[in-house]
Formats: sequence, structure tokens, C-alpha cells
Amino acid sequence: MFLTNRPNSVETHDLENRSPKCPAVSLDTYISRKVEQCSCYMLANAQRIAIIDLGSNTARLIVMGAVSGYAYRLEDEIREVVRLRQGMTEAGLNETSMARALFTLRLFKRFCDSSRVDMIIPTATSAVREARNGPQFVEQVERELGLSLQILDGEREAYYATLGILNELPLTNGYMLDIGGGSAQVGKFKRRRFQKAQSLLLGALALTERFVASDPIDQATIAALEQEIDRQLDSVPWLQKKQAKPTRLLAGVGGTIRNLAKMAAARRQYPLNTLHGYALKGDELQENIRLLRELPLAERQQLPGLSSDRADIILPGAMVLAGVMARLQVDEVRVSINGLREGLFFEHFWRHLAYPVVANVRRFQVLNMARVYQYQKNHAIHVRHLADRLFEQLAPLHGLGRWEKELLDAAAILHDLGTIISYYDHHQHSQTLIINSGLPGFTPRETALIALMTRFHRKGRPTPIGFETLLEEGDTKRLLQLAAILRLAEFLERGRNANVDDVTAIWDEETLRLTLIADEYPAVELWEAERNAAALVATAFKRKVILESTAAPDTWAVPLA
Repeated sequence: MFLTNRPNSVETHDLENRSPKCPAVSLDTYISRKVEQCSCYMLANAQRIAIIDLGSNTARLIVMGAVSGYAYRLEDEIREVVRLRQGMTEAGLNETSMARALFTLRLFKRFCDSSRVDMIIPTATSAVREARNGPQFVEQVERELGLSLQILDGEREAYYATLGILNELPLTNGYMLDIGGGSAQVGKFKRRRFQKAQSLLLGALALTERFVASDPIDQATIAALEQEIDRQLDSVPWLQKKQAKPTRLLAGVGGTIRNLAKMAAARRQYPLNTLHGYALKGDELQENIRLLRELPLAERQQLPGLSSDRADIILPGAMVLAGVMARLQVDEVRVSINGLREGLFFEHFWRHLAYPVVANVRRFQVLNMARVYQYQKNHAIHVRHLADRLFEQLAPLHGLGRWEKELLDAAAILHDLGTIISYYDHHQHSQTLIINSGLPGFTPRETALIALMTRFHRKGRPTPIGFETLLEEGDTKRLLQLAAILRLAEFLERGRNANVDDVTAIWDEETLRLTLIADEYPAVELWEAERNAAALVATAFKRKVILESTAAPDTWAVPLA
């Protein structure tokens, strides 16, 4: 269960952004690269599992390192635009498109072979399953590459996308939408279980090829797209407006929805590096649609957040999303980074469970990150214990509840992760790891608060600098009090030997008296807490802090009077 040195034989591939230059980088970028160097470490006994997703527009490969049920991490990813559906006719897939797909799959296979992948799960979706010559293409892939493509029907595609969603977002009941290149899957889940889905020919590439012939798209084409989207959505009986409720939740996956969210995030100067749990608002989507309608392709390709190779096809996909949101009467879509590929992985990762969805995604994702980055389990758990005891006893002073306690628990487990980079300034490195990796299961606001608590667990006055756009009224005070509790808990466990079993708190209008329960006099803990934590606790709770212990100092060497 410990990490072991296991270097890949192939460097990380970035097929879209190759550059011979090495420009100066920021501290965050440097730290990110240091962490990537640590990707040569993986959990002992881990499998390297590759999932290939051959879609209508894009082919993707992800490589996951995992110990089933314990921990996993994304180790590598390759994306290539193949436009497999391009030029597709009643006779089937176009020869040129199939050649592009074969070239890309051959590249993926060679990468997997050279980087010691233990298992490959190759799949294909809309274009291959709908093409008349799809079976012949599958046979060719098997014959030439030795890859047995699993052709997913529409409902199965939605099922795996839902597994990805539910292992990332803490949703119980709701709807999902996956907009691909050839098709769109709309589905329903209940009590964290997939219920049903329907596949529609509403993929971004498919709609573009059928309807779009002008640049920018003219009003007549917009009207035709809207009519076709409505016609197909009308075929889904459980999507009709009369059955919808304003309280419904919608989760979105796929490159189209992620790119629409990235566009909105870029306009907001979003401070996190991932979109886990990002809420794309209806007005943000409409602003995206306006820009995509009015600008010519050359200008659309320059829009911040939008992949240039998607600029020619994304508008129809955006209109599909708007249509589904209108039917469900929801004003936002929750973005899931996980989708089909991750769902296929989770079926393997959680194969020992009756259903491959973790019961408490927030709790598991905190442990997953802690395990991947080699947390010191005993120390972290005891810091969490002391922080919880302080939180409970100081409740009349801070007035915070279960939600804040859950964030404090997460920060206590993750506070020392940065030591995997360097002990020096590891509090800053901990924040950077959380911001760069994201915390699936938590909202952007929650992720920012957890990251900030880890940032200030050793020193400094807690401030929301850099994350103001994510926080809400009262969060500055909330951060101050939670960080003060975490810092005090950290220094009460400074000896890393669980010498302080418990702590009790009593106070009046002027003083806060904290008594440490310990078997032996906690000299180190008292010394460190007084030097490094007492002042922040005093500021947070507006009282002078007095620290004492039930265990008396050693007296054997003191001369008798």
C-alpha cells in the first residue's frame, strides 16, 4: 500500500502542444511539473489500465494507475481529433476517415505497449455502431492492431457516462446529458443508480454536417437546428416540460459541455485549474451561444477556453444543451470531468461492489488524494481528531455546522500533502496540489476553502487572496476560524506521537482556556502551539488564549525545598 518507484518508459505525450521552446514558468507551473515527475511513483501492486474511446469526432486514450477499491490516479492522456463521422454516407464510414482512425488507434496501441499498460479496454460509439460498414471496420482493427473494439449502444454509452458522473459528483437524483460528435445521450438516475436513457442523433458534428453551410451560421440554419432539436427531444416522453420540476438537477459530460464551461470560466477568470463540479449557468450558456452565432470561424477559434478544433461544430451542441435545460426547467448544468472513459474504468475499479458507484464520493475522494500523495496516515487522522474536538467544543463561539466540519475534516487529512514535493513551504505545495488536481465531489467554492485551510495550516494570516470570485459572504470569517482550529490541532500533534489525547475548552468574555489531556507532559506541543497557533486562535475567537495540561511537568530533577 506504499508508493514505489515505477518509471514509465515513454514520456508524457502532448500531441496538440508540442514546442521546442522552454519558456520561464511560474511557481505553480514548476510545482505542477514536479508533481508530474512524481507520476513515476504509483501504488505498489497497481495496475495500469488504458481506456480507448473512439468517438465520432475525437479519439481519446486515458491511462489509470490503480489498486482496486483503494486508490487511483490519471497517469496519462492522449487526445486526437479524427472526425470519424466526417463524410459518412448510407454506405458507411468514409475511407479517409477510417484511415485517420486506424492511424490514431495504432499510435494508441504502440503507446500502451511501450508504457507497460496491463490492460486495454477499447470502445467505439456512435459512428461505428451506426455505419453500415462498422463491423468490417471493427474486424480490420482486430486484424491489424489486435484491439477488440467494444461497440457500445446508446443506452450502454449513457450508463458508463453516468458511472463516471456519480463517482465524481455527490448527486442522488437527477438527469445526465452527454453530447458527443455523433449522438447525444440523455439519461436519468435515481438514488445514485442509473435508471434509463435514450440516444438521439444530436451530436455536435452530426448536426453541423447536416445543417451548417454558412459562416457565421445564418438565422435560417439556426431555425432549422432548433426545429430538429425540438423534434428529437419530443421523442423522449420523460423530458417533456409538463413533467419537469424546477428542483431537477442536470449533470453534463463530454467535450462540448466541457468546452462551453471553459469558455464561461475564462470570462470569469476562474482561479481553479479543473472544472470538477463547475456550475455552468443558463445566462453563461446564452452568452456562449451569442458569441458562437455572431463571430466567424477565425474569431471563434480565438475565444478563450474554446479548443480551436471544436470551434466549427460546437454551436449546434450548445443549442442541444440549451434545449435540454429548457425542457427540464433548470438554470444550470453541473459539469463532470468524468464521463464514458472513467465510467468504464470505475466498473473495473469497483468490481467488488454490488454496484460500481462509491457510496460517499466526497469522503473517498479525500482519501484517494491522500493515498496517492503519500499522506502520513496516523498523523493526519490524529490532527483531524483534535480539530473535530476543538470544532465541537467551540461551536457556541463560531456557530458553524456540519458542512464546515466536513471541510475541516478534509483539510486535516490533506494538510501535509505538499511534503511530497518538499518539506519547505509544504503548506503552499498542499494548496497547489489541491488546486491543480481538484477535489471531485466538492464544489469549486468548497475546494477553494479546503485548499486555503491547508495553505494556512502552519503560518500566515488566512485570507482568500486569489479565490475571491469563488467565495461568498461570510467565507472570510469562516476561513479564519477553521484555519485557526486546524493550525492549533496541527501544533498540538507537533510531536507526531498522539501525545495529546484530547482537549477541553472553557471561556469567558476575555479568555479562552484550552486544557490538553495527555499521559505525559506535552512540552513540545505546548511550546509549539503557544508560538505558532495561539495568536491566530485569539484573533479568530477574540479572546486571550491560555494553554495548559492535565499532565504535570517532570519534577524528578527539581531539588526539594
